[in-house]
Amino acid sequence: MSTQSPWLDDDQQALWQALLTVVIALPAALDRQLQHTSNISNFEYGVLARLSMADDHTMRLSDLARDCDSTQPRLSKLMDRFEARDWVARRPDPEDGRYTLATLTDTGRQKLAETAPEHVAQVKRLVFDPLTAAQRRHLTTALTRIAATVRQELDC
Repeated sequence: MSTQSPWLDDDQQALWQALLTVVIALPAALDRQLQHTSNISNFEYGVLARLSMADDHTMRLSDLARDCDSTQPRLSKLMDRFEARDWVARRPDPEDGRYTLATLTDTGRQKLAETAPEHVAQVKRLVFDPLTAAQRRHLTTALTRIAATVRQELDC
């Protein structure tokens, strides 16, 4: 029988509460800035950014949903809105017609280019500026390990 307490110790509780604040408040702060300056959400920006980094600015919707931590129905609704704004174009995957490809259009790339400078400045201000270079390296290592564990749990 384990004699360990089921509760978090003080150090664990402090880390957990700080992480919760970041996980909840950071997206809200980014949403607020993006809505104010560009009339898009943090999620929408993330989808545009992912497409912009893909080869030929094109991805399968299933891969895009996974990479953006989205469900396929949520991403499909977003693609409808993006197509209406001419930010993306969808077409069947010529390699496997069961999949749909999304391609970031010139208009979508322009929206991202207009939005990115203020968004990146906000990310730097909120995430990077408060940390030293050594703290950023340690945080990267720690969060990478946590992310891998969480993703493994979700893949089960």
